[in-house]
Amino acid sequence: MSPGGPRRTLLPALLTLLLSAALALTTLTAPARAAGPGGSWTVREPGGSRDAVTAVVRLDPADGTLTLTARKGATTVLEPSPLGIVTSAADLTAGLRPVSRHTRQVTEQYSMTTGKQLRRTARMTETRFTFAGRDGALLGLVVRVADDGVAYRYVLPGSGTVTVEREASAFRLPGSARAWLTPYSPNYERLYAPATAADADSGAYAYPALFRVGDTYALLTESDVDGRYDASRLAHTQGDGTYEVRLADPAVTSAGPLATPWRTAVVGDLATVTESTLVDDLAPPSRIADTSWIRPGAVAWSWLDGFGAAQRSLAAQQRFVDLSAARGWPYTLVDDGWKTTDWMPELIAYARERGVQVLLWVHYGDLDTAAERAEFLPRVKKWGAAGLKIDFMDSDSQERFRWYDDILRDTARHRLLVNFHGATLPKGIQRTWPHVMTLEAVHGAEQGTVPAAGLTALPYTRNAVGSMDYTPMGFQFGTRTVSDAAELALSVVFESGFQNFAGSVTAYRDRPELTRFLEQVPTVWDETRLLSGRPGESATFARRHGDRWFLGAVHAGAAGTDRVPLDFLGGGRWLAEVVRDGEDGGLLRERHVVTRRDTLDVPRGEHGGFAGQVCRYVPGRDTCDRAVSRLPMTALTAGPARTEAEPGGAAGVTGRFRVEETGPATDVRLSLRAPEGWTVDGADPTAAELATGEGLSADWTVRVPRDVRPGGYDLAVRAEYRAPDRPGSGVLRVERPVRVFVPEPGAVYVSDLPFAAERNGWGPVERDMSNGERDPGDGGPLRLGGTVHDKGIGMHAAGEVVVELDGGYRRFTADVGVDDEVGGKGTVAFEVVGDGATLLATEVLGGADPARHVDVDVTGVRRLTLRVLDGGDGVDSDHADWADARLTP
Repeated sequence: MSPGGPRRTLLPALLTLLLSAALALTTLTAPARAAGPGGSWTVREPGGSRDAVTAVVRLDPADGTLTLTARKGATTVLEPSPLGIVTSAADLTAGLRPVSRHTRQVTEQYSMTTGKQLRRTARMTETRFTFAGRDGALLGLVVRVADDGVAYRYVLPGSGTVTVEREASAFRLPGSARAWLTPYSPNYERLYAPATAADADSGAYAYPALFRVGDTYALLTESDVDGRYDASRLAHTQGDGTYEVRLADPAVTSAGPLATPWRTAVVGDLATVTESTLVDDLAPPSRIADTSWIRPGAVAWSWLDGFGAAQRSLAAQQRFVDLSAARGWPYTLVDDGWKTTDWMPELIAYARERGVQVLLWVHYGDLDTAAERAEFLPRVKKWGAAGLKIDFMDSDSQERFRWYDDILRDTARHRLLVNFHGATLPKGIQRTWPHVMTLEAVHGAEQGTVPAAGLTALPYTRNAVGSMDYTPMGFQFGTRTVSDAAELALSVVFESGFQNFAGSVTAYRDRPELTRFLEQVPTVWDETRLLSGRPGESATFARRHGDRWFLGAVHAGAAGTDRVPLDFLGGGRWLAEVVRDGEDGGLLRERHVVTRRDTLDVPRGEHGGFAGQVCRYVPGRDTCDRAVSRLPMTALTAGPARTEAEPGGAAGVTGRFRVEETGPATDVRLSLRAPEGWTVDGADPTAAELATGEGLSADWTVRVPRDVRPGGYDLAVRAEYRAPDRPGSGVLRVERPVRVFVPEPGAVYVSDLPFAAERNGWGPVERDMSNGERDPGDGGPLRLGGTVHDKGIGMHAAGEVVVELDGGYRRFTADVGVDDEVGGKGTVAFEVVGDGATLLATEVLGGADPARHVDVDVTGVRRLTLRVLDGGDGVDSDHADWADARLTP
């Protein structure tokens, strides 16, 4: 019951519960007609009314084939659709005869850690049929009918090995039925598009597939898929309304008895489709007894604000930790790139001080064996990682689902939360394994451009069957197709246990009302209501968390006014806060005192929408916001990042610390740490308090000892401060490195010479750093086999640099290889060319190969070319380092 909702008397509810419990214990048995010519059996939803959902199983007397028909009241949603299965031992698609039939009522109560409704009660009528084939082989057919749909599965008895070659299963829709379909791909990342059931192009389509028959909808999908079987897709031939179930593998082998996945149709109006929990209701119960460690929440995600380079930068990731701490978000996610660094334990400790937990991206290929999991999972857990984003499974095969079984068991054992990307569709996995916070399986924001019509199809299709990691709020990336208010509304319209918010620090700062709302919106829900909408056009949702309702609306199309009925509220007065698009392009917050009899009118622009929250009104209350525990958002810079100094020389270092948002910071101190034996001239400034916008700065002179050895030395600018709004956090520290390189006397480094010519396979050639992205100076350190080199050239195959020597040097030396940052990927061959003649050519070196030292005689060479070539497997991650490249006169 929603907070403040109409009271109901206790006795009818109690009688209903007692009746349901009694029915759950009752089995109704009806012996089948003895080898009769056929039969027809109807399975009805519990307590079915005239508008009830029903399924009719029919055995054709002529050929012994089975069909299933699904109806909603008088509307036939699924026309007689084929049933049956073929194994290596028997064809159970025809020549069948009835053996037995048993009916019972199924009532299950369970709780979720994620989703549209945390506490659930599933009530279904189940009929178990047994049929015999021509050779006596038995086929079990289990049909379940609930008030939100129909599902069936096959059961193959016996204890031996079972090999399934194909299913005859299909869904047959009226040819004129409206359809919203997405072409099949193993990662489910294609857009939905409208069609009709018959006129859709021939080909394979992914679940979930949505159809409308009259005023009734059917959402087709599957549930309870694991390593016993594989996933399936829908195969369609244009001109017919039939969609056949095709398995991912040519055959599936499993130990008997085998129960296949549920072939599932959510049936009803759009509210039923979006609010249904049928896919989870059909899944096995939770395999994790203690779920107290499982905590969904908002995540700061940096990928769309820097991509791989940001993942390799400790400073960038600390900034996103600070963003989470300033907004009250519990998590930050570090994506692809961090594995080539060595600072992850430092980042996790930094985040822990600030009350933020760190999630780590990992490639499926790094966890696809038991040995890899046994090494990696305890290691990151020991660091303190909270969970993993596992990517690039890209398969629906039985082999991959066996891997899902393994990784889910192992991550649960180590208490690591999971987000699957490049993954299959949720098929009840979040009920069985409640530490799965979300799955991608969507044409999401990282695609760059998602049409508004595509956005508004997702609540009725992909997101209806489980959490969806769309990654909204990436304002700094791609092409905006909806307004800011509509983008904000996705935090409510789209359900995901982890909401990976993809905005930059600047994007949030430029939208204070949006940021304020994101500090409040939860990621799990006690209740969900679809208030209005149509697939591909609009969606308006109300979702309840505790005693607050959150509203979200998104539209594809012209400007207008949303008229939102508030009859889902309880009695009395409520405060409704709405964030919508203003006429000046910014976001506007409005407040209304309302009752459940009112309609909320919200103006919107083209492809617009709104977000809002509703709470109980009491005199004097002007906001539904709750207090947020936050830390100051600060910035520390140190410069220069790299510099050189001779033995006995000096280098200047600067430090700047500023409170950017959510101040103040107190007891602030700025200092410089130098290697032992080095001296630092200059004061360490302090401040009792710095308000938002205020800062400290310092300038130091560092003096290098005369007897210092050549090489690189690390200094650190440190800021220390306290957060008065969270006194328990203690002293907070942040450091920024300064690297001082002391050159070898007389050495001539190629990176210090002018380039007569240069070209590169990706981005610019980098001096004294590895190849980065598109901008100069955005690379990381030159690192080969774990060794950092201060001098050298970073390239990407295919590329080259040319330097003029004018015959002034005798030898060229360097350590060459594929930079560690690509994590074992990349293949490169290196060539040294003097005046057009090849002086040295290496074999192809891979990312896992050790660096190779090259020593080349360049006596008399006037023009030296350093060239890198692709290793023959395509230009991808071919980050080629000429480390410590130097010339000897």
